[in-house]
Amino acid sequence: MAGNSSGATRGIRWRRFLFWVLAVIITLALVVYQRVTGPTYPLKGEVNIAGETLRYKLPRSAVTTEDVRILISVPGTVSGKVIWKRYKTGDALTEMPMVREGDRLMAFLPAQPLAGKLQYHLALNDGQREVKLPEGGETVIRFRGPVPPWAMIPHILFMFIAMLVATRTGLEAIWPTGQLRCHAWWTLGFLLLGGFVFGPIVEWYAFGMPWSGIPLGWDLTDNKTLIALVAYVIAVIVLGVRRPIRARERWAVLIATIVMLGIFMIPHSMYGSELDYSKLESGASITEAIGQG
Repeated sequence: MAGNSSGATRGIRWRRFLFWVLAVIITLALVVYQRVTGPTYPLKGEVNIAGETLRYKLPRSAVTTEDVRILISVPGTVSGKVIWKRYKTGDALTEMPMVREGDRLMAFLPAQPLAGKLQYHLALNDGQREVKLPEGGETVIRFRGPVPPWAMIPHILFMFIAMLVATRTGLEAIWPTGQLRCHAWWTLGFLLLGGFVFGPIVEWYAFGMPWSGIPLGWDLTDNKTLIALVAYVIAVIVLGVRRPIRARERWAVLIATIVMLGIFMIPHSMYGSELDYSKLESGASITEAIGQG
């Protein structure tokens, strides 16, 4: 009997360990997906010019306190320019020659107010033909206020941990090892810290307002965090504190996990804060002129 009990205990421990490994893999995959699909991460690509294949990375997020440096490594025979305008305005396009620095071309885009956006592209010329970057159209860059590390780092860390523990909680709901209730509460706690304590602080520094979701607005990042919170609050209410964990409780947690991970697969900053230049020029304040785009 003791041998069977010891073997069962080891089996549960191994299963818990494997669940954490699987949770880490799934969470890292979600983070990578966010980075390659989010509209504020640099746009990467390749282009053929002057007989060479060049890799480029165009910024799509910047701070309001400084101009944005655009850099691209090119052969010495290639010249270039940046062509830009304020996003969703009737402005004429501005062409800005790029300056050579060794094996790179460089130019600066002017800093914009909070949530301001510029659309831009690069035009490279090797003397034979001109190539547009990106080839599919324009790139849009959004400006935010600088966020202090003491706010940004905990926000990112707690949101990452919330996704990790939520994934582990979902696995626990499918294959129980006796830790469902504590994992569900830990998920809720980290979600509250990352999304509703440090999240509003980050948003205040970045865009001048602590919350842009329901009922104040339709910011997708805020609203999807709110949906995740509601789903997990319902789950822990169904779980209760001491009642036995049955199929109903496990299903509630599993559904909450699926909702949370599903909405966090939506690229970060989609339909986020966006400055309406026409409102700003009509005399509205920055906060009044910021909507969702």
